[in-house]
Amino acid sequence: MKRVLLLIATNLAVMVVLSIVVSILGLDRWLAAEGINYGALLWFSAIFGFGGAFISLLISKWMAKMSVGAHTLDGSEGTTEFWLVQTVHKLADKAGIGHPEVALYEGEPNAFATGAFRDSALVAVSSGLVQSMSREEVEAVLGHEVSHVANGDMVTLTLIQGVLNTFVFFLSRVVGYVIDRAVFRSERGQGMGFFFTVMVCQIVFGILASAIVAWFSRRREFRADRGSANLLGSPRPMIGALARLGGLHAGGLPDSVKAFGIASESRLAQLFATHPPIEARIAALQASA
Repeated sequence: MKRVLLLIATNLAVMVVLSIVVSILGLDRWLAAEGINYGALLWFSAIFGFGGAFISLLISKWMAKMSVGAHTLDGSEGTTEFWLVQTVHKLADKAGIGHPEVALYEGEPNAFATGAFRDSALVAVSSGLVQSMSREEVEAVLGHEVSHVANGDMVTLTLIQGVLNTFVFFLSRVVGYVIDRAVFRSERGQGMGFFFTVMVCQIVFGILASAIVAWFSRRREFRADRGSANLLGSPRPMIGALARLGGLHAGGLPDSVKAFGIASESRLAQLFATHPPIEARIAALQASA
């Protein structure tokens, strides 16, 4: 709950900062002179920027289960399912958080955690991961996901995404107004130049924002790896899980939870990867040991 309140407070802080910057640059007077409601634009950017990210966070558990077809376990389904539930609960107790929902889904090796609150999160693993790893390695992966929850990574990345979304919405429209007036010579109102410029700017600024979010995500992965090592009392199981994962084909995850998986299937440039290279993660764990 503290992190959710922080998210709201950050939203207000971003609006204040934008107001100050726009005022210093004189854009507020220019926008007003052009008949543009600067205050409404700022609120529009904040509502759609933070609002969209916040709503995605609140429905993340439902969306994640629907996306991968995960079904929640209570431990009565079988020996393996009972062990998964008990292991997650044990790790959650060590991490000082409430027991997350535990889910299993069919797919290639992967796992993820999601949820808006530390005490009511979701930890899901694929059948491929359970079948391809030893129990010690699976426990290390579960420790990694529980660490994501304990660290509040879902809210942290939502906060970062919301801040960036607000800037993207606001700046793309300010640039749109400027280009529309200066280049396309539109009078009052919004001409075609505005809509074209906004569309292009949102794509460009959105790509830049994605690179920033991906950078933060990679930092959180190293921290979650260390969290797993701390929960299990040794980095060896996590190193073993990563080494085995490096030799397997990692299954894809929905975009909404990709940053909280144990592995990334992205083949894009490292700049936009949500996970660091497995070799770098193993080296970091070995160095910490």
